[in-house]
Amino acid sequence: MPFPIKLGLSVAVALAALAGWFYMGYLGQTGPQWAVAFLGPFMVVSLWIFPEVMRSRSDGRIPRHQMREARS
Repeated sequence: MPFPIKLGLSVAVALAALAGWFYMGYLGQTGPQWAVAFLGPFMVVSLWIFPEVMRSRSDGRIPRHQMREARS
């Protein structure tokens, strides 16, 4: 994933987690508020730690349009 997209997604997730924290506090929900406080940063960190899955044609899979031809 390109750096600007990853950065923008990280900022969006952080802002959503911050908004969720304040909204849960406004509602008086302390349990879900702590869940949001944990899950928001966890999602941002996991976005940067875990690599994006890149698939290539060398993994032995047959493209779907060639599967019909192979069965006939």
